[in-house]
Amino acid sequence: MSDETPRYQDDLYNAVNGEWAKTAVIPDDKATTGGFQDLADEVEKTLMADFDAVADGSKKSTDGYFTKAVELYKVASNFAKRDADGIAPELKRLHKIQALTSLADFNAQAGQLALNGFVMPVDVDVDADMKDTSHNSVVLTGPSTILPDTTYYAEGNEQGKQLLATWRTTTAKLLAETDLSEKEQAEYLDATLAFDAEIAKRVKSSEEWADYPACYNPIDLTEAAKKTDSFDLVGFLNDTMPALPNKVIAYDPRFLDEAATLFNADTFASYKAWAYVKDLLGHTGYLSDELRVAGGAYGRALSGLAAAPSKEKSAYRLANSYFAEPIGVYYGQTYFGEEAKADVTKMVERMIATYKDRLQKNEWLSESTSQKAIVKLDKMVLKMGYPDKVDAMYDTFTVDPDASLLENVVAISAAKRQWQFNKLTKPVDRTEWAMPGHLVNACYDPSRNDITFPAAILQAPFYSLKQSSSENFGGIGAVIAHEISHGFDNNGAQFDEYGNLNKWWQDDDYKKFNDLTQEMIAEFDGIEFAGGKVNGKLIVSENIADAGGLSAALTTAKQEPDVDLKAFFTNWARIWRMKERTEYAQLLLSIDVHAPHYLRANIQPRNLDDWYTTFDVKPDDGMYLEPEKRITIW
Repeated sequence: MSDETPRYQDDLYNAVNGEWAKTAVIPDDKATTGGFQDLADEVEKTLMADFDAVADGSKKSTDGYFTKAVELYKVASNFAKRDADGIAPELKRLHKIQALTSLADFNAQAGQLALNGFVMPVDVDVDADMKDTSHNSVVLTGPSTILPDTTYYAEGNEQGKQLLATWRTTTAKLLAETDLSEKEQAEYLDATLAFDAEIAKRVKSSEEWADYPACYNPIDLTEAAKKTDSFDLVGFLNDTMPALPNKVIAYDPRFLDEAATLFNADTFASYKAWAYVKDLLGHTGYLSDELRVAGGAYGRALSGLAAAPSKEKSAYRLANSYFAEPIGVYYGQTYFGEEAKADVTKMVERMIATYKDRLQKNEWLSESTSQKAIVKLDKMVLKMGYPDKVDAMYDTFTVDPDASLLENVVAISAAKRQWQFNKLTKPVDRTEWAMPGHLVNACYDPSRNDITFPAAILQAPFYSLKQSSSENFGGIGAVIAHEISHGFDNNGAQFDEYGNLNKWWQDDDYKKFNDLTQEMIAEFDGIEFAGGKVNGKLIVSENIADAGGLSAALTTAKQEPDVDLKAFFTNWARIWRMKERTEYAQLLLSIDVHAPHYLRANIQPRNLDDWYTTFDVKPDDGMYLEPEKRITIW
């Protein structure tokens, strides 16, 4: 970046954020700074202070759930005990894997092993059935890979080779702390890498996962059981589920077709080594401080972090990861203002009204499809701030102050996993929240047709009662409309008003929509960024939502008597302010369904006519796009 601040007409993002970026410093234990991360840091700082106050008795908690979270925090903070225990709590688990003698022995124990967090050759879960979202189904996927995406395994991918080398060094150091002989350590390491390479050949890439409806592949249980072969799927379900289903959903059908070639009598020894190493790596964060730091080396390499988080932060984050919803309710009740909630709720209602108007006036959508889209809007559920009550699942969590941290975590995880499995015979609970109240984020769930805005995102620069309405519309307004737009992106458009996978479009309308989707893919595809190239197909759903969100927010902002479009576009760029490590930026290019923040800020305004009149953007300016290339979907 040059010393001279860019003009808005040439580079909106840097015109707004350039001066900040020159002096912004990324903390050693973080991958980014700015925007979302700064707000998240403040929320974390606030809650950590409350955790410490309750833990030392200087503040009394009247919330039993929050108290339980603090109890886990106290266990996690007891590094004297953790250091004294060392690797011993994990060795007990590892010995269970080593003790498995055969496929029959494994299958007899698989259900209990899975409930206790051991990795399976086939991942089994329960989720809402996409075509009947009032009921739950069993879903099958393949296990996760060491590298963050299958593309890293491609021949010639140097980044993948470097990361695997880092992983090997990290893992070798940890294996040396176990009671395996040096020969066994080397054998386990090689077998794990070989098994992982076989997984990578069979599972979906991030780009493939981005096509959410493609996950719906129902199959009779008997047929699925034949495909898993050596993994006794029926026995596993009998041991873990409240009832045996007639069908299951293959989220990754190619993996299911090849599952038997991954896990069988010939590969059982490799599976055991892989499960051993995965369990060891997955639990170092619950052991001594030395093992916590050593075990995080590979993860830090992925994001370019220079240091591990402090003991205090790691303890808080651990407690937060298991008690997120109760902590979010506490945060919302303690720090979220009702005045702000009411004001933002009105913004949502106005944004939906804007969407209805835009759908009715849409030039390429038929009357029939438009009316059905409006029905979907009317049925869209708003979840604002935080839940009214904590999910009953948390009543099943217990914390034993005398047990090791790992024992506590395994017990909580087992209770959570069993709760999830037990949903199979229960109706889908549409009151569940996808995000906790203290998370700086927002989301749309196509299977529930609901939008969630946690309390933590409803603050500056996204939203503030002290900001002008134009600034708020350029911030939280665009985010609100973004989430509404997800109901009509390339994935959401395939789900009806009840969240069911259902064709509700006229054929000609859907063809036009697909054509526009391809244009949005092309607008981003191949852009060079952070030493790599943007994958337009991977990020298309979020780009459709960004385009619709910014456009709808702009339309609504213009209804205000004191509208200031310069302030609107400026705050749009400000909310995407982020300075990231190169390694993290490259990781996101491979796996994140969102475009890089710089591109989110700069590309979407170019599709809007008001951008050109507001800043007098001319054909020779960097932010100019020819009228025939401007994309409008919603």
